[in-house]
Amino acid sequence: MKNKIALASLFMLFTINTFSQSISSSPYSMYGLGSLYDSDFGSISSIGSSGIALPSNRFINNLNPASLGYMYQNHFLFDVGGKSILSTYENSSKKESRNNFQFSHIALAFPVTSKSAVSVALQPYSSAAFKISNLLLPIENSADTYVLNASGSGGLNDFDLSYGYRIGKKIALGISTNFLFGNTIDNRDYTVSNSITTINKKSYYNGVRVSFGSQVQIDSTLSLGVNFKSPSQIKASKVQSVISYNNSITTTIETDANYDVDDYYLPLEIGVGLSKVFKNNLNFTIDYKKSLWNGTNQSDIYGNYLNQDKFAMGFSYSKTKSIRSYFDRIQYATGFNYDSGFLEIDNKRINNLSFSVGVSLPVENQTFSTLNVTYSYGQKGSISNGLIKENYHKISLNLSLDGIWFVKRKFE
Repeated sequence: MKNKIALASLFMLFTINTFSQSISSSPYSMYGLGSLYDSDFGSISSIGSSGIALPSNRFINNLNPASLGYMYQNHFLFDVGGKSILSTYENSSKKESRNNFQFSHIALAFPVTSKSAVSVALQPYSSAAFKISNLLLPIENSADTYVLNASGSGGLNDFDLSYGYRIGKKIALGISTNFLFGNTIDNRDYTVSNSITTINKKSYYNGVRVSFGSQVQIDSTLSLGVNFKSPSQIKASKVQSVISYNNSITTTIETDANYDVDDYYLPLEIGVGLSKVFKNNLNFTIDYKKSLWNGTNQSDIYGNYLNQDKFAMGFSYSKTKSIRSYFDRIQYATGFNYDSGFLEIDNKRINNLSFSVGVSLPVENQTFSTLNVTYSYGQKGSISNGLIKENYHKISLNLSLDGIWFVKRKFE
C-alpha cells in the first residue's frame, strides 16, 4: 500500500506541474477550439485507443460510461497519466522538431451498489498551442501578399461525471455529463508593405455535453459496446485589442473590446466496439466512431468541417493469473489507430495515423494496480498543397491503482 501511495504522489506532482501548461504544439491547433485531445485511461493507449466494449472491472474505461456497471464491489479505482511527445514538422522548404510534456487525466471510480458505479475525471479536451513565423500568404483577389506571424496558447478542460448500471448479468447502461470550460489566446501580426497590424484576442468558452452508452456481454469471451455523444453548443465570447503601426505612427484601434462571437458546435458522435478473448489469453478489441461535423453547419476561416471517421484496433496478451512470477503477470499490447480528421484545408483532409506498443506492469500481487507504459508513432497531415506534415513519437505513462475498501478482517 505504501508503494502505491508513493507512486500516486509522484504522478500527482507531475500532473499538477503540467496541467497548467500547453499540451500541444501542433500548427493545426490554431483552428477552431484547437487540436482535440484523446485521453486514454489505463492501458487503452497501447491498444490503439480502442475499448468501447471493455468493462471497468480492472481499470477505469473512459470510452463508455456503461462499463462502470461491471465494476467489482468494494474496489476503488484511481487513474492518473501523462505523456511526453517529440514532434517533427516539415513542409516543402523547412523542417523543425519540438518536444513537450502533456497532462493526460486524473480520475477515480467507485461502486455505489452491487450493480452500479460512478466515476469522476478531469482531463484536457482541446489544445490551442501553436507558433507560426514569417508565413507568406496571398491577399485575396489581389496579386499582392502579406506576412503572418501568429502564436497561441490555452485550450478547453473537460470535467466528466459518469454513472453506469448493470441490468442482470449481461447488459449495462451508462450516462456521462461533460462540463467543458476554458479559454484560448491568439496573437497575430499582419505585415503589408510598411504597415503592421497587431491583433491580440482572448476567447472564452463553456458548455455541457451528455453521452449515453451500453455494453452487452454475449458470453464470457465476447462483448459489444455502443456509445452516443449528443450534439452540443459551446458558448463563446472574446476580448480583443488591435494596434496599427505605419512607418513611425502608432494607432490604437481598440483596447480590450468585448465581443459576442459565433458559438462553437460539437457534433453527434456514434461509436461501436467489439471485444473478443481467445483461449490463449489473447484479447482483441476493435472500434469504429463516426462524428457528424458536417451537420454542425459551421466552418473555420481557414478550412471546412467534414464528417469524421475513426478506426481503432488492438491486441493484448497476458499469461494465466495463477502464475506467481512477476514477469509472467506482465500484459503486452499493440494497437493501430486511423483518424480521417474533420478539418479540410485547401481541399486536403488533415488525417492522423498511429501505431502503438505497450506493457502493463503489476504494482502489487493482491490488486489490479498497474503502471502502463506505451510507445506510439504517428503521422498527421501532409506536405502537399503547402500543408505541414507532423511526425511524432509519444511515450505515455498511466498509473492505475486499485484499492479494496470496506472488507472485514479475517484475522485480528
